[in-house]
Amino acid sequence: MEIKIRPYQDEDTAAILDIINDAILNSTALYDYNIRTLAAQKAIFEEKLLKGYPIVVAEINGEVVGFGYYSEFRFREAYKFTAEHSVYAHKNHIGKGIGKLLLTELISLAKQQNLHTLIGVIDSENISSIAFHNKFGFEEVGFIKESGYKFDRWLHSVIVQKML
Repeated sequence: MEIKIRPYQDEDTAAILDIINDAILNSTALYDYNIRTLAAQKAIFEEKLLKGYPIVVAEINGEVVGFGYYSEFRFREAYKFTAEHSVYAHKNHIGKGIGKLLLTELISLAKQQNLHTLIGVIDSENISSIAFHNKFGFEEVGFIKESGYKFDRWLHSVIVQKML
C-alpha cells in the first residue's frame, strides 16, 4: 500500500467533503453543526489557495483518503508568520500513517514559506490527536474551557504549537 501525498486539485473536493461531513456529523474534530455543500467547501479552499496557503491530499490507489492544510491563525498583520493547520484521514484509513505523511508535508511547506510557528486547536477529548501532535514536537500551550458546544455538552479546546 503506497500513500501518495500531492497538492489538492478541484476534483478532490467531493472525496474531501465526505471526510469533513463525517467528522461534522460524528465527531468533535470540527465544531460545525451542519454538513457542508460541495460549493461551500470549494469556496473555503479557493480562499485559502488565493492567499497562498497549501492544501495537500493523501491518496491510495487513486482514492483520496486524507487531506491537510494550513491558513492564517488570526487576521491581524502581525500574525502573518503563524498559521493554524488541520489534518484529516478518512475513518476507514486511520492508523495507516496518512496523518503522519500529511503533517510532515505541511511542516515542510510551512518552513519553505518562512512561517515561524504552526498552531493546532484540538478538542480535549481527542487524546489521540494530541498525542499525535506531541510526536511531531508540538507542545500544549493552552486550554480553553467550554469553548464549544456540540452533542449537548460543553467542549474544551487544547492549543498546540510547534516552533519552526
